[in-house]
Amino acid sequence: MKTVLVTGGVRGIGKSIALAFLKKGYRVCATYSKDEENAKQTAEFGVEVYKTDVSKEDEVTALFKKIGCVDVLVNNAGVALIKQIQDVTYEEWQHIFSINVGGAFLCSREASKGMIDKKSGLIINISSVWGEVGGSCESVYSASKAALIGFTKALAKELGWSGIRVNCISPGVIDTPMNAHFTQEELLALQEEIPMGRLGSGDDVAKAVLYLEENDYVTGIDLPVNGGFSIV
Repeated sequence: MKTVLVTGGVRGIGKSIALAFLKKGYRVCATYSKDEENAKQTAEFGVEVYKTDVSKEDEVTALFKKIGCVDVLVNNAGVALIKQIQDVTYEEWQHIFSINVGGAFLCSREASKGMIDKKSGLIINISSVWGEVGGSCESVYSASKAALIGFTKALAKELGWSGIRVNCISPGVIDTPMNAHFTQEELLALQEEIPMGRLGSGDDVAKAVLYLEENDYVTGIDLPVNGGFSIV
């Protein structure tokens, strides 16, 4: 049985990805940092849940000692920040990057060790449309997600020779708790900018993840899943 690790996998996009892999017969492991309620509910489906702060090196190394080698890693854990740049503290900048980028680095580093030994594996980083085009009042978040795209491309070149694929998915406006801060009017305004005429769902992103899992000749790409929102 193959093993997948989905960071931030007990709610929103991460949970949809975790459940999609569960249906494919994978052993599914998911991390969470604070959401005990959703962790418990996700575990009831058969997902192994692990309380882990992916920005902490010791917690990530301990996690991989518990779960062992993984065949697929989905770096989904992330946090957002909506603030004008003049109001952002350096501590907030560091916090966003430590999770969104640092967490992906730490988990990819640990996962790659077993993958290199097996000469196979897949790493998928979950970025954002704002990492592609930038978002006003989300400069720090946008920068962290843009960093994931660059990290993906570099790692794909580095690890491809070991039979490991590395790809990125950039969701658009997805109907998840992370976007709960938007008012109904704001969501409707965003929806009007989406050529497909609707917000995305966690299942939309999960389908893209499974596409990348199934196609073993695709690596180093950033796959937009945004209903055409980023078309220029």
